[in-house]
Amino acid sequence: MSGFFLGVDAGGTFTDFVLWRDGRLQVHKVLSTPEAPERAILQGIRELGLDARELRLVHGSTVATNAALEGKGVRTLFVTNRGFGDLLSIGRQNRAELYNLQPEPLEPPVPPELCHETGGRLSARGEWVEPLAEADLEALKRAVEEWQPEAVAVNLLFSWLDDSAERAIAEALPKALFVSLSSRVLPVIREYERGMATWLNAWVGPRVQGYLQRLQDGLPGARLSVMQSSGDTVAAKQAGENAVRMLLSGPAGGLVAARFVGRAAGRERLLTFDMGGTSTDVALIDGEPRLTREGRIGRWPVAVPMVEMHTIGAGGGSIAWLDAGGMLQVGPESAGADPGPACYGRGGRSPTVTDANLVLGRLLPHAFLGGGMALDVAAAESAMDGLATAMQCSRLEAAAGILAIADEHMARALRTISIQRGEDPAAFTLVSFGGAGGLHVCSLAEKLGMRRAMVPVHGGVLSALGMLAARPGRQLTRTRLELLSGLEPAVLQGAFESMAAEGLAALEEEGQAAEACTLEPSIDLRYQGQSYTLEVAWRGNIGAAEEAFHRLHQARYGHRMALPVELVNLRMAVRGRALPVTLERMATAAPCEPVGEVSVAGLEGAVRHWRRQDLAAGCRIEGPAIVTETVATTWLAPGWRCEVDALGNLLLERRESGQCSVS
Repeated sequence: MSGFFLGVDAGGTFTDFVLWRDGRLQVHKVLSTPEAPERAILQGIRELGLDARELRLVHGSTVATNAALEGKGVRTLFVTNRGFGDLLSIGRQNRAELYNLQPEPLEPPVPPELCHETGGRLSARGEWVEPLAEADLEALKRAVEEWQPEAVAVNLLFSWLDDSAERAIAEALPKALFVSLSSRVLPVIREYERGMATWLNAWVGPRVQGYLQRLQDGLPGARLSVMQSSGDTVAAKQAGENAVRMLLSGPAGGLVAARFVGRAAGRERLLTFDMGGTSTDVALIDGEPRLTREGRIGRWPVAVPMVEMHTIGAGGGSIAWLDAGGMLQVGPESAGADPGPACYGRGGRSPTVTDANLVLGRLLPHAFLGGGMALDVAAAESAMDGLATAMQCSRLEAAAGILAIADEHMARALRTISIQRGEDPAAFTLVSFGGAGGLHVCSLAEKLGMRRAMVPVHGGVLSALGMLAARPGRQLTRTRLELLSGLEPAVLQGAFESMAAEGLAALEEEGQAAEACTLEPSIDLRYQGQSYTLEVAWRGNIGAAEEAFHRLHQARYGHRMALPVELVNLRMAVRGRALPVTLERMATAAPCEPVGEVSVAGLEGAVRHWRRQDLAAGCRIEGPAIVTETVATTWLAPGWRCEVDALGNLLLERRESGQCSVS
């Protein structure tokens, strides 16, 4: 592989770049342009002085995510069988507020007039209950002409058994329409989840396609790939047709990089938190990031494979405000990139988490973005004074209150993905990344009873690094409902070989050699009569798979049952070769000296300031201290020590309780 490799994470506040060139990594940041994300990417590429013709770019896109969360998808016609037009509106009848007798009515995902019913209905055995007639296709054409949709989502019952009716509908539709078929998007049981995935794919697909095309037009000759929610990458020309698989594109990159850096540092059990300007994503990694098929985007279920994480609206740009009862709240509203926190000097007036860190002295105004962006201390203090007056407290107390609430929001999220799932946080290393993560890592570790933490090398742009560390891949799923005991291994092996061939063909289109790809087959099993499944690896032996399911059920739910085990889904993960990116080992001979001393609220005496680029392997720092770098700042709280490992990671260890007060 020749040329330059560039990983890009287009976040809500900053767009991050990690460039692999001549065996070295180079990082860069620019302010995001949410209204047209490609503008920030093209700006960063110009500032890095790169020639698109020599560029291989892998990036995480928030276009699909933002379109779904903000309700800015395109007009989409939903096509299903007669009698099922309200399928997506009815859903599973789950209530968000179980004890609220008068819940606020929710808008249906698809307006009734855009739900079109047709023939082509199969039974559960694959027999035609109502064939698709020519009159059905003519009625569909009239509906398209009347409502003028930009996209069509087709979700027929049991189409995973026979997709001929869905294909016939697609062939009858105008070629200019974006058409999403459930038999291609998610060929599995559960018509509601399959329908939601198909509709989401169509609803945001044209937005994603248009964005990717604009980006490709701005980079003629570049090889462009996109991160999927599963942590695998896909060529941009294929990504537009699978927009629903990009809903966690950026956050997935962070988990891939955390695993990459953690493994290189000899730490594979990780609790991660990615704190950016707008939100914080937390996850648990035990060897590999966990995948889920029960994810959500906003209030919509998303049954395609995605990394398992928990997201909250707490970031550096989260705005502090007082509710009707006078209680201090932080987020979920964010100042974003424009105008941004008050200290950015771009017109922001509301106090944010970033302003609080600056007022308390944990963020240095002259060292932000490596000195490339000066922070306006007076503007931050003015915003904080307004809040302090309303709270009837001092400026420093208001700032400390903001950080306490933001930290508790993030600690609660970390407990959700660890303690509530039977995992002891103390057995893991807390890994912080994102531009704001290092400012909060010590406080969060203390709240969770953890003694070890790590601020990885390039932590401020770790998601962008993950784009380079990820492997091209496909996650394939097929439903096959049968009792496990009655199956022949050869039958399953044949089905897996067919899935593997499909995945390998897709990767070969991206230039991946079949012999360099890995195959990871697995099966979803359940006790007969159950609704939900557990996934176990497939090793070619039915008896071993059944016993593995019993053990997993025992570990997860505390018991096993004397019931037949049923096969539900076959899964195949096909992955190609990663880019040849490695972490550079540091020199050990350079001196480790602070560059100065600063004052931090609540602490007597000066606090030493270190520049991360001056630190060498083996350097030890005792807290309290501030470590600045181009894209982030780390606050080493009292009671913590830090050692730099051979790769440049900051390995933090807690000596004793080191809480400090602010008055």
